[in-house]
Amino acid sequence: MNDSGQIIAALGALAQSHRLAAFRALVEAGPAGLPAGDIATRLGIAASSLSFHLAQLERAGLVRAVRAGRSIIYSADFAAMTALVGYLTENCCGGGVCTPADAALPTERNAA
Repeated sequence: MNDSGQIIAALGALAQSHRLAAFRALVEAGPAGLPAGDIATRLGIAASSLSFHLAQLERAGLVRAVRAGRSIIYSADFAAMTALVGYLTENCCGGGVCTPADAALPTERNAA
């Protein structure tokens, strides 16, 4: 995931509370994924609404769907997730090694 259009689509898909929650549930579930009904139950949203959100995540390349009988099993695309995080952190700390102390510096500067 190195095309800026793909990056924007992925970030846009995650910029909605139900989609972010669904993606996090799929990440937690691991490669085996979850049936759509289980995701809807976990999140407490209607299946029709969830289908819309999962379709958005799938179009953004963050989720894969596989039919298993009458169910659709959704799973996070871990390679896409890793690529997205890699893109966002590619030049972190000016290319140097980042430490937790370095991450706290901007907040400390703002407090001064």
